[in-house]
Amino acid sequence: MRPSFTLGIEEEYQTIDPVTRDLRSHIATEMLSQGKMRLEERVKAEMHQSVVEVGTRICHNIEEAREDLYDLRRQMIRLAKENQLTLVAGATHPFADWRKQEIHPDPRYRQVVKDLQLVARSNLIFGLHVHIGIEDREVAIRTMNSMRYFLPHIMALTTNSPFWLGLNTGYKGYRAKVFETFPRTGIPDEFASYSAFENYVNLLIKTKCIDDAKKIWWDIRPHPYFDTVEVRACDIPLRASESIAVAALIQATAAMLCRLHERNLDFRQYARPLLMENKFRAVRYGLDGNLIDFGKEQEVPERELILEYLELVDPELDELGSRSAVEDIRHILETGTGADRQLAVFERTGGDLNAVVDYMAEETAAGLF
Repeated sequence: MRPSFTLGIEEEYQTIDPVTRDLRSHIATEMLSQGKMRLEERVKAEMHQSVVEVGTRICHNIEEAREDLYDLRRQMIRLAKENQLTLVAGATHPFADWRKQEIHPDPRYRQVVKDLQLVARSNLIFGLHVHIGIEDREVAIRTMNSMRYFLPHIMALTTNSPFWLGLNTGYKGYRAKVFETFPRTGIPDEFASYSAFENYVNLLIKTKCIDDAKKIWWDIRPHPYFDTVEVRACDIPLRASESIAVAALIQATAAMLCRLHERNLDFRQYARPLLMENKFRAVRYGLDGNLIDFGKEQEVPERELILEYLELVDPELDELGSRSAVEDIRHILETGTGADRQLAVFERTGGDLNAVVDYMAEETAAGLF
């Protein structure tokens, strides 16, 4: 049976004090409980109290996902304003200090902090997660294996974290560098079968490395409870339209790879160390860098590779109904990613990080009202 290719999109937002522009806890203002009353399970807390996560329903196509995600952003922006806060979509805050942020009082998060200590406390980052419905677990693991190659391309498109602790890091996607201090992160190895993946998980549980498969935080994984492949590699983009474009590209990539598998073909597999070289280049330089074409054994400008990538998935777009959404990837190539635009404001204002935060807040609401 062909996979459903349903979509589920999760976004993690910053809650900002509109005066200081610093992160501020939404717990004290009861924003989270109000959000749950309005949006039920589509909104939830994260480990730090200044992080709020939303998740769409299971969506059957990208336009359904767009409607749901736009509604979630609108409602959270309004809810933040009602609580004297500003909602911002950025993968790191330009100058907030994680040492001043409180941990959400939940036993699960307390245990993570107990296990990982400073690494957990400093993990003040905000991502975009995209779930694609692939019900057959063997098909899911084959899709994950092949999609690993495209993760650096997708990460370059979503870079939106150039600042950390008030510093220009020199990276377009510094969030990835913060998160890699966690265990079981990054691009995973290839697995021969789903049972091989299960054996890996069971060994970790048996030896008390983890108590739950959700503590495998790779850039892509078969979700332990849902029949989905979950791409977790992305910075949260500034605009909701950019999140939708990237989700549509991920969905089309999964459909393209599954079609190859149905014909007993596959995308060429490369070793994790090679893929990690491209990941470094993606988060360091974003769209302005070169990635390695391992088949040609040469560097290629990232923007050229994205255009090739769009041609590769093009045959899937009409059947998925996602042509318009994927076309917005070209808009990102023209305007730059969130990181590019944050840095442009930083340069234009003589290094004013408050102005950067204000710009991020404006972009978070762009196209929604």
